[in-house]
Amino acid sequence: MSESFDDGRLDQLVDLIVQLSSGDLSARLEPSSDRDSLDAVITGINLLAEELELTMEERIAERTFVLEQARIALERLALYDALTGLANRTLLADRIRQATASVERGARPPCVLVLDLDEFKTVNDGLGHSAGDRVLVDVARRLTSVVRETDTVARLGGDEFAILMPDTSEDDAVRVAERALKELHSPFSISERAVWAGASIGVCFGLRGQSADHLLRDADTAMYAAKAKGRGNIQAFRPEMHLAASERLRIASELGEAIAEGQLNLHYQPIVELKTGRIIGAEALVRWAHPLRGLLSPADFISVAEDSGHIVELGHWVVQAAIAQLRRWTLQVPAVPFQLHVNLAPVEVRWPGVAEFIRDSLDHHGVDPTRLALEISETGLMTGDVAGLEALMTLKRLGVGLAIDDFGTGYSSISYLRRLPIDTVKVDQSLVKEIATDNQQATFVSAILRLIESVGLRTIVEGVETAAQRNQLRALGCLYGQGYYFSEPVPAEQLTVRLAGQVIDTRG
Repeated sequence: MSESFDDGRLDQLVDLIVQLSSGDLSARLEPSSDRDSLDAVITGINLLAEELELTMEERIAERTFVLEQARIALERLALYDALTGLANRTLLADRIRQATASVERGARPPCVLVLDLDEFKTVNDGLGHSAGDRVLVDVARRLTSVVRETDTVARLGGDEFAILMPDTSEDDAVRVAERALKELHSPFSISERAVWAGASIGVCFGLRGQSADHLLRDADTAMYAAKAKGRGNIQAFRPEMHLAASERLRIASELGEAIAEGQLNLHYQPIVELKTGRIIGAEALVRWAHPLRGLLSPADFISVAEDSGHIVELGHWVVQAAIAQLRRWTLQVPAVPFQLHVNLAPVEVRWPGVAEFIRDSLDHHGVDPTRLALEISETGLMTGDVAGLEALMTLKRLGVGLAIDDFGTGYSSISYLRRLPIDTVKVDQSLVKEIATDNQQATFVSAILRLIESVGLRTIVEGVETAAQRNQLRALGCLYGQGYYFSEPVPAEQLTVRLAGQVIDTRG
């Protein structure tokens, strides 16, 4: 027997289904007290609506979570460095603006430190980009460890970092800069190998109303001033530094023309036997005869050449000019057993074909390879760069002498020297400056000389400026020296006269 529903519930049920179909999952219909089959249908539809509503809420919550995670990821991409996790330039500029705005509310002006690694290219090129990335990550960790909680550490790009110190005193800023410099001058451990990157730091104290771009620009200018002073130091921004920065740009643009137009020449500083004063070699040092500024020393343009990419071209010119002069001396004073030292920058050592270039230059001028010695800086050899070491081994097999320059300014150990294809160590002048007046320093230098001798290497001490220094070095058993006490760097003609006179003295 069929049921009859004349109480309007059937129409209400149809309305419920229409509401649910339109998306109103909150719609419900109360069953009647009859508890008949229509009420069963109403109860079933209510349950289905509740399940659909719950499922929809879960989906909305899940989608909201996914969208929020995507927003966070996009924000990180836009505001944070992907490799180190530090703030990027965009976020740093925004926080500088916030710190500057706080000055109007009574806060002290912010300070920005810009840091650039001095030898990162050596590490990156020598050990590969993955090793370079590990150094950058470690740099980020070290910098984060030396700042205050309110400070921001950022990576600006490449091997350049920045620290923003809002509402700070000059003393606090200097302390953080000094701690950062100390941290970055400690070795980095890469694949069980110790490497050094070092850093130069520029500091700029903000002024009321100064923009973020100007504050960063001035800190960057101070950083380049720090590099120009020999690297590994801290410089606070001064307005006159802008003139120096403009000068660097001008020198970079003129240097290429100087090489091509023959404005460069070489001077030579003798290397002497301390016991007799006899010249046994010389170091070739480039000079730039600038048409307006006169004779410029390497300190005026070498760092610019390195930063601008002219260093390889400049190095090639020096090698060829030095070998050509060595040929002339071979003909003019054949009786003098003379070795000419030429500096190679780290990037030149890694330059493909450097060994072949030097070999071809020696062959072209008919010069005995043993008459040439190449000097490589201590930091230039510290990474164990495979390509660079192979080039040096090739030169060594040719008979070219190899010397490590400025020993004592970097981090080489005597045991590490034994693994290098070198035959000479040039001890930096900083180690002998007080040798005649400080007994402890004399003892220290004596120990270094004995250690170098113990591994079968020859020692040349640089920077000998007084008779007292020469006498002390002789007493310590050092055989060879170089410095202004014996001679300043001189043109080839003057050294030729001295070599010829030495031949006459020997015969007499």
